[in-house]
Amino acid sequence: MPGTGTSTDTPSPLVTGSPGLDAASLESVPLFDLRVTEDDLQAVADTLRSGWLSSGARTQAFEEAFAAQLGARHAVAVSSCTAALHLAYLAAGVGPGDEVIVPSYTFTATANAILYCGATPVFADVIGLDDPSIDPLEVERRITPRTKAVAAVHFGGYAAPVDDLAKLCEDHRLALIEDAAHAPSATLHGRKLGTFGLAGAFSLFSNKVLSVGEGGLLATDSDAVASMARRLRSHAMTLTSWDKHQGARGSYDVPALGFNYRIDEPRSALALSRLRRLEEEIARRRDLTLRYRAHLSDIAGLSVPFADAAVETSSCYVMAILLNDPGARDAVRLRLRENHGVQTSIFYPPIHLFSAYRARFPDLSLPRTEDISNREITIPLFSHMTTSQQDRVIQAIGYEVRQ
Repeated sequence: MPGTGTSTDTPSPLVTGSPGLDAASLESVPLFDLRVTEDDLQAVADTLRSGWLSSGARTQAFEEAFAAQLGARHAVAVSSCTAALHLAYLAAGVGPGDEVIVPSYTFTATANAILYCGATPVFADVIGLDDPSIDPLEVERRITPRTKAVAAVHFGGYAAPVDDLAKLCEDHRLALIEDAAHAPSATLHGRKLGTFGLAGAFSLFSNKVLSVGEGGLLATDSDAVASMARRLRSHAMTLTSWDKHQGARGSYDVPALGFNYRIDEPRSALALSRLRRLEEEIARRRDLTLRYRAHLSDIAGLSVPFADAAVETSSCYVMAILLNDPGARDAVRLRLRENHGVQTSIFYPPIHLFSAYRARFPDLSLPRTEDISNREITIPLFSHMTTSQQDRVIQAIGYEVRQ
């Protein structure tokens, strides 16, 4: 069952949509599933017994381990990837009157955090169906004197063209911020994603590759950015509870407007425990993704974004398929759930079409973004997915897409 870590490789009956087969009687194949080990549980239990639950020694240990794994000078653990994005934009100097160029094909937090700064998101279209990353040519066309930064999103754990974007930003004296929520340990040209720009933001949300429930990190090579993020995550106080616990004396000042963006010790302990398995779990995700791609390539009526070669350097966070007929998407998703017990999702509805953003940008059209979003279905993928579970998904898709 989802979340129990009890999946087995025992084949289950495949529901093909034929009369007399009851999909409701089958255990569903979840979109994501989280397996918590005894080591994970022990790490959290030890933290709870320690009596120190706010950000402290375990958070510091996790930050150091994550930074070392990433190859960055600093990693600052915070309460969410959204918080990390907000702090990254602030570190880039983003404020009222500024613009940040950002894809609409991403989770809403990527743009929301720009609004938190009082700035304006400027949406750029994606490259196309084969690569739903922000298009550097579109970015360049949208640069104005008000542009302060560019946000790149590594969709699904696959590298956006951050090498090209970094050069573009350097030429125009802009900050590059990487939304690497999907992409821990993914690379481009041998370099970890999240290290190409001023700062990278990572997610620890419960369905992510490195998942603990809630949490995030800001990664940077800048001492100044790291110092600012550490200060602002705790109300900008000059002296924290952990400082006092370690023997610091005196009162504290609040020289700037800060936030309550701290992560707590149980989550840091769980993240540190799970970090040790990150490479192994990503390797399994890559194997599953390649197997998906091999079998789905034979199914008429759909395509899969990115190239097979890109899997080797991706974290393979999600498995997306694109239907040739966008009008069939909702019906296919419904039949996959009701006839086969296969859970799916949509990654993502375009941000610029949400009500809150439509009010701000009523006439904005991004044809390639809207096209890919109308075709996309996210299908089950998690590191301990079994062959029988994957076969059920593949066969169900093959049956329903051909209807």
